[in-house]
Amino acid sequence: MAKVGKARRKRAARKTAPRRNARRRAGAGASSGKLREAVVAAPVTVPYVRYSLRSAHWFVAQALAQLLKQSGLDKSDVDGLSVGSFTLTPDTAIGLTQHLGVTVRWLDHLPLGGACGIVALRRALRAVEAEDAEVVACIGADTNHVDSFRQSLGSFSVFARDAVLPYGAGGPNASFAFLTAYYMRTFGATREDFGKICVAQRENALDYPHALFKKKLTLQEYLNARPIADPIRLFDCVMPCAGAEGFLVMTRERAQALGLPFAQVRSTCERHNAFPDDPIQIRGGWVLDRDQLYGKAGVEPKDIDFVETYDDYPVMSVIQLEDLGFCAKGEGAEFIRRHSFTTEGSFPLNTSGGQLSVGQAGCAAGFLGLVESIRQLTHRNLARAVPDARFGLAVGFGMITYDRGLCSGAAVLGRGDA
Repeated sequence: MAKVGKARRKRAARKTAPRRNARRRAGAGASSGKLREAVVAAPVTVPYVRYSLRSAHWFVAQALAQLLKQSGLDKSDVDGLSVGSFTLTPDTAIGLTQHLGVTVRWLDHLPLGGACGIVALRRALRAVEAEDAEVVACIGADTNHVDSFRQSLGSFSVFARDAVLPYGAGGPNASFAFLTAYYMRTFGATREDFGKICVAQRENALDYPHALFKKKLTLQEYLNARPIADPIRLFDCVMPCAGAEGFLVMTRERAQALGLPFAQVRSTCERHNAFPDDPIQIRGGWVLDRDQLYGKAGVEPKDIDFVETYDDYPVMSVIQLEDLGFCAKGEGAEFIRRHSFTTEGSFPLNTSGGQLSVGQAGCAAGFLGLVESIRQLTHRNLARAVPDARFGLAVGFGMITYDRGLCSGAAVLGRGDA
């Protein structure tokens, strides 16, 4: 019996050794002085719910568990953690390490709203390239209790609170109504133009299992929806909810050893408080960075197969498309009229449905477009696949004060063999 048991253990050791060796391969060691190539893999989503009694901690933990399951890694293999969350307070990513039972040598906490996914990616890439970490779990997660959104408005921004105090209004709807009305007056865009984007994204969302909005939206329903803050109506607004998104950053060699499909990060950009002298926002930091973004990626706007904008309101999707070079400033309306924006049509946009149809789960919304981009480029689609996609562009935008969002970023991703 003893000999039989010993033989079984030897066979088990032989079976597990390749997986264990794959995890250890490309491990930390003496730096060669040359940056390693970091890639992104294992896109995960913790399904969204309108309200939840669970904490943000629970949603982060669920995302981490999914990342480990999908990658085949052990918790001990993850030595870097980046977390974006508003409702994690009073805790931070540091406290989460104990809550999750992880020991890391690289840590980041990014409550940057719609920009936190791009910023998390940029920093995690540098950590892996510089051998400060081997595997970084990047997670955006927030909960949404019945009163969470109202409570967050009062503490989100002192600047915004002070700016709107004389008017007796507050919150993002009033701010983006201001921006939308200005854009419409200045450039001649119509509600029908913005509605076309919302209708197309809803069409994309019908095949995405995590979208909270499952019913087809018509342009007439969009136009006749109840007013929120003129000219914004109901379907111009995202629905706050709870959920999480995540992905892993590691070396190409490690991903290949694990047998994980991965996407290349061709280039990224990030900027804060761009154009502070503009009286109202009609452009973001992408204008300053797009030449370098495309230059480093070795592509042009015409080479991009799909775009995932940060669509907290349709006007911001239009501004992002202009600023990232798909059309000139002020030509957004005409660009909308030329394209369908559906996954299988012309210029696929927000292929999971975007926040306008999936929901806005706090900081997870800043990860939504990145996670969908990774899925599209690694053939792990939950929504319909963009035919023959080689390059995708994910955009980040966030931290609205009263008249502008302060954070902008973008990432050009490519298929692993692109």
